[in-house]
Amino acid sequence: MALTLATAMRDAIADAVDTRIGTTATIEFQTSGDVEVATISLANPAFGASSSGTITLGGVPLSDTSATGGTMAKFVIKSGGSTTEITGSVGTSGQDINFAGGLTVGAADTVTLTALTITCPAS
Repeated sequence: MALTLATAMRDAIADAVDTRIGTTATIEFQTSGDVEVATISLANPAFGASSSGTITLGGVPLSDTSATGGTMAKFVIKSGGSTTEITGSVGTSGQDINFAGGLTVGAADTVTLTALTITCPAS
């Protein structure tokens, strides 16, 4: 028999992720070599209340209007601006965060995040 989480448990876990991220979180887009390309401050709270185990980023769209620049390969969500809590992939399709306009960012360009969800699966 496979392990299955009830919806209330999935919601509790997803909400705990948002609580752990905290009130001064950022999402930093990085190169494959861990060099910052752009950093966006997240709303407080970063995500809304969980529904069916899914939390949705609040306050979108969110932007960095003066990016450092480089080619994005991944992202990290940091609590308090320094502790990495979540790491994910960045691409143009099929990744955790997708940028249809491409992954290369120039110095002082604007990088805008329009959506992000995190889901605690049932099994």
